[in-house]
Amino acid sequence: MEAIKQSMLDKLSVEQIKIELMRTAFGRQSTFLSRFDPRILLIWYSFFAIAPWFFHNKAILLGLLIPMLVLTLSSKVSPLVLLIMGVGLVSEISYIFFGSIFFGGSLAGVWPLLTLTLKILIISLASIAVFSSMDPEKLSDALLSMGMPGQFSFGVSYGYRMLPILIEEYHSLIHSFRLRGRAPRNKGFLHWRSIIYMAKISVYAFYPLILNTAKRTRTTVEALEVRGFTYSLVSPETKKLKLAHMQVRPHDFIFLSCSLFYMIGLIAFGQFISF
Repeated sequence: MEAIKQSMLDKLSVEQIKIELMRTAFGRQSTFLSRFDPRILLIWYSFFAIAPWFFHNKAILLGLLIPMLVLTLSSKVSPLVLLIMGVGLVSEISYIFFGSIFFGGSLAGVWPLLTLTLKILIISLASIAVFSSMDPEKLSDALLSMGMPGQFSFGVSYGYRMLPILIEEYHSLIHSFRLRGRAPRNKGFLHWRSIIYMAKISVYAFYPLILNTAKRTRTTVEALEVRGFTYSLVSPETKKLKLAHMQVRPHDFIFLSCSLFYMIGLIAFGQFISF
């Protein structure tokens, strides 16, 4: 029992959480979806992020949920991300159920609300599967190739690349506050005093983090301008050279075609079975 407890604490440590976030943010290169062109993935995701809102047939929604689960598992998503999504899903279903019962409603009102939860789950799984299979550079190049402004495309890539630096600095700031402060000796029932102490430190660490980020951003802008960043945004030759590696291949069209045929078959199936 003690070994199981220690294993769970190791997995929930700050360092392990940081590693899992990095894996999720920077994508995996050996997944099923990573083989496709990022523009194709964005088109595919745009459809499945909107389509569930137009369906109320639960047979169709369940049919959409199954491939999303398969793609999410094939994308080797971090267990931490799945755990957070699972906790949010369970808590949402719980408050819908208890709210319906305690405020004079009936279980008949829970069913339509669960339909909304199912739609959100489908879109969330599609988001996790797609964006965990693309690294920041691919995502940025895909947005630039699809006509997005260069500043926006670079901002997305820059935000991803700043993420590990911000997490590392935030971790260091928390350690510095803990070294200069004093943790409560009496932790209280269920360690509630320690939890409040750590929550306060987490809030206090945000202020120096924002200040340090502002300083680092100014230095980054100056370094980019020295290297001709503004000119590269308006230069067609630079854009062509940057996007030369992107190419739509036959298996990309096969992936879109299979998704389209699956949706057509699912809608036809939903005409016969509705609940």
